[in-house]
Amino acid sequence: MGRNLILATAAALAVCVAGSALTLAQNAAQPGGASLRPASSFASIANQRDRSVALFTEMGKVLTHPRCMNCHPATERPRQGDLRKLHEPVVVRGRDGHGAAGLHCATCHGKENFDPARIPGNEHWALAPASMAWEGKTLAQICEQLKDPNRNGSRDSAALIKHVTTDSLVLWAWKPGKGREPAPGTAAEFGALMQAWTESGSACPTS
Repeated sequence: MGRNLILATAAALAVCVAGSALTLAQNAAQPGGASLRPASSFASIANQRDRSVALFTEMGKVLTHPRCMNCHPATERPRQGDLRKLHEPVVVRGRDGHGAAGLHCATCHGKENFDPARIPGNEHWALAPASMAWEGKTLAQICEQLKDPNRNGSRDSAALIKHVTTDSLVLWAWKPGKGREPAPGTAAEFGALMQAWTESGSACPTS
């Protein structure tokens, strides 16, 4: 029994080391993230629906950024790096989004970033639920999905705003560690955009 445990531990470490090497190769140092327009800058758009669509389009810079999209994949396999390559080593979503039995996300991903090996980390590291897959979808489709309680974790607009401004894994997107470009703007700016979007009617783009 003890020998099997040692072998399993060694295998897991080998997977992590191999994954670290690939991550280093895929995640060359990137410049700082792009900026976001402040929510107040959209106040001059008189038509409420047009203003709401413009606000969500600005939010889309974050929603479609690799820091978010990598963890909202269309398949059971996450992506990684700014180039959004399929995760190496091969891992899958698993039953609860934390990986398959025997190779959970926490096997390699700790509670915080481990910059020497360029391994990102968070205490809640996991994939978004399959119902929240954004990969391959238009901004309009993502918008409708985000508003649908059946696909967004049963969240109303207030819960969505709370989620994007307080959830530590969401906030990680702005502090992803060395070698990864952070999401555009700041978490506070993104939250303000979402607040203004909901107050203006939560309109979605047409494409």
